[in-house]
Amino acid sequence: MLSFLKKRPTVAISMRPVHGPWGGSSVFVSQMASFLKWRGYTVCYRLSRNPDLIVLIDPRDDLQSKAFGMDEILMYKKHHPSVKILHRINECDQRKATDFMDKLLAKANDIADYTVFIAEWLRDYHAARWFDTNRKHTCIYNGADPRVFHPIGSALYQTGKTFRIVTHHWSDNWLKGFETYQEIDDLISRGDLPGVEFWVIGRWPETIRWKAARTFPPTSGEVLGSLLRQCHAYVTASKWEPGGMHHVEGAQCGLPLIYHEDGGGIVEAGRKYGISFRQNVGEAIVQARSEYNELRGRVFRYMPSGDRMCLAYVDLIQEMLCR
Repeated sequence: MLSFLKKRPTVAISMRPVHGPWGGSSVFVSQMASFLKWRGYTVCYRLSRNPDLIVLIDPRDDLQSKAFGMDEILMYKKHHPSVKILHRINECDQRKATDFMDKLLAKANDIADYTVFIAEWLRDYHAARWFDTNRKHTCIYNGADPRVFHPIGSALYQTGKTFRIVTHHWSDNWLKGFETYQEIDDLISRGDLPGVEFWVIGRWPETIRWKAARTFPPTSGEVLGSLLRQCHAYVTASKWEPGGMHHVEGAQCGLPLIYHEDGGGIVEAGRKYGISFRQNVGEAIVQARSEYNELRGRVFRYMPSGDRMCLAYVDLIQEMLCR
């Protein structure tokens, strides 16, 4: 082999993908790894492969999907000072009413050469607490795998027919919006939302007893995409979400968004193709139904994209490795 021919860089990701119905970080890792490989990069989940760049996803030590932690990164950086570190931030304490995440992220970010926030809301949240916006950073919104989450074959709502709304969550944390989902269920069961059907996919608090909602167990991939495409609009009452994947998967299946005004990063998507609510979710559902054709058109104009997300990361990684 000619001596001037170099192998493409190696990228180490600190989290392994977990297959099945799991959180958004695992979905991101799966997409990112596939895209990087397609672009000719070597992708690994251990530092013994001598990576040129490390993607730090989550600094917690107790994650099931953890590939390597902060102590290992610091040791590797000590012996390989030229390694680049990209920190993707997708969490905060406000999301689940915790009191450790913000401090952990701030400490981990000290070693980052570049920081990516998954929403402007999350960047501003951390900037108000610890992040210096003069440091190198950008915001890259989430996107889902377009091979799975796409609008081809999705249901079209026809006036006078049943208007089907859907939500899905892998967490049963009440901050995901379950009080609002119960309210929707009650409205339908009482007859106060005639012509509306509500699908709930995934997990929910054990104390909830659904009255009218049609429920489905946790699922993912093609099965999930198929379920979403049978509905007409996506509802999320999740509060203070850093970004989230659930509503992104819905939008990529062609579903307009009905979202809570305190949805955090979700609001950035909702303003483009959705209807917001705070007190009266029933009114928002009725409005979404009446404006369905306009909202669906806006979904197609502003739809999130997993390809676009991955390309933004790869372009950033390429730039980091060339500086």
